[in-house]
Parts: sequence; structure tokens; C-alpha cells
Amino acid sequence: MPRTPIWKSITTTLEGEIASGLYRVGDKLPTEAALAARFGVNRHTVRRALADMTERAMLRPRRGAGVFVEAPPTEYPIGRRVRFHQNIAATGRVPERQMLRIETRLAGKTEARVLGLRPGERVVVFEGLSISGGAPIAHFESVFPKTRLPGIADTLRQTPSVTEALRLNGVEDYTRRETRLTAETANATQALHLRLREGDPLLKSVAVNIDLQGHPVEYGTTWFVGERVTLIVSPD
Repeated sequence: MPRTPIWKSITTTLEGEIASGLYRVGDKLPTEAALAARFGVNRHTVRRALADMTERAMLRPRRGAGVFVEAPPTEYPIGRRVRFHQNIAATGRVPERQMLRIETRLAGKTEARVLGLRPGERVVVFEGLSISGGAPIAHFESVFPKTRLPGIADTLRQTPSVTEALRLNGVEDYTRRETRLTAETANATQALHLRLREGDPLLKSVAVNIDLQGHPVEYGTTWFVGERVTLIVSPD
């Protein structure tokens, strides 16, 4: 029976450690020298194993920084109806939302204009992370009109699903009025939350959702990790 090449044995070991959570998406692997010492091989053998895992989108090398755990990009449709949990579940991955804050405050000028509010009206801000298959793929901030949706803050504390929270506040359905996409770089806080380096590329989406009567119910900004998400724009 032919022997398994040593480099394949290394990939099997590293894949098992990644699958068990010893290394998460965004984590840096030990250096080639450290891995060579661990497995008792030369660096060429380690390099062959890492190259194989890179070709299969499990790892991503960064020039001058090392090799990092990666995952295949999540396909994320953007159309008239954008539903986070539905979009992620359709890819076969587990969707999660991690809440960072829920805050009630005065509306800013842009928020008031977009949501059709009068000066002095208040909004509810829901900030958090969108997670796909255990990997953070986006940092989001959603702003809701408090007068129109008086119970939205309490509801969001009970369910991380914006769709469900809106439904429980009388919005049975909503659609995307517009989406604006631009490129930005991650700041220090985003880099920490999203397991990136400061300055890594992000795709910024600014969107307005409206109910069936045309009233704005959500003004949302989402910063997607460029290398972990493929945005698919379609008219539904």
C-alpha cells in the first residue's frame, strides 16, 4: 500500500485543527520554520502543504505578514428583497448575528432626511456583526425611526433578525428602495471585530428599506469583508 506523502499528512493535520476551531478564519498560522520544526520536515515540504491549502481557498498568504486561515467567499444577493438569514442559509452555512449595541438617540441630519423625520425626532440604532459559518463577514449599523416603530429596540433585543423584528412591529414586508456601493478600508475597530488588519479592503453598502406603503423603515450601512463576500446585484 503506497505511503501518504508527508505534505498531505501535514494538510490533514492542519485542516483538522482548523475544523475543530484551534485556528479560526482570520487567524495567522505559525511560520514555515515553526511548522517545519513541529512536523520534523524541511520548509519545502511545509510550503507544498500550505500551497495545496491555498489553492483550495483554505488559506491566504499576505505578503510580508504570513499565512492566514481563509474560507471561500459567501455569495450574497442584493436586490429588492435582502434577507440576511435567508441569504446565508441558502449557501449551506449557519447565519448568525452578534449584537454590539442598541441605542436610542436623536436622528442625524442624513438619517432624518432619508427616513423622512422631523427635527428632534429620535431613532433606534442597531449595530452588530454578520457571521457566516462562524466567520465574520460584515459589520453593520441599522437605523430605525422610533416614532414609526416604537417597540423596535425591545424587539431587537429579543431577536437578531431585522425581518422578524420589523414583522413584530407591524411591518409585514419591506423592499429595498436603493443601495449604494463604495470601497473603503477597515479602521482599527472594524479590523478587530472582523479579524482583519487595519487598512484591509471593505465593500460599503448604504441602503434604504421601505414598507409596502413606501414609508422608510430602515437606513442601513454595512461594511462587507471584500475577500469573504461576493455581492450579487440582481433585480429579483
